[in-house]
Amino acid sequence: MKLIFAIVNNDDSRKVMDELNANGFSVTRLCSTGGFLKSGNTTLLVGVDEDRVDQVLQIIQRKSRSRKQVKSSEKSVVPGANEVVVGGATVFVTDVERFEKV
Repeated sequence: MKLIFAIVNNDDSRKVMDELNANGFSVTRLCSTGGFLKSGNTTLLVGVDEDRVDQVLQIIQRKSRSRKQVKSSEKSVVPGANEVVVGGATVFVTDVERFEKV
């Protein structure tokens, strides 16, 4: 069994969760904050059998999109606004040694 941690942009989280649920995956949603832009993210936890990991990853990839956002920085070499790419997803897949539902 595997545990997938997917950190997605808040704007994409509902679409990702809905698609995962529609395909029979249970998802736990955690609110989180990114360190770089200090903006809201959603961390999704999905426990799956190893043979279904690729299916989950494909759904996350299809439903998470990158976008450009303006980040104002006073500490930048050139003060003012900088355009950065945000969104998409950061995904970690870990082994689960033991799973119990109580």
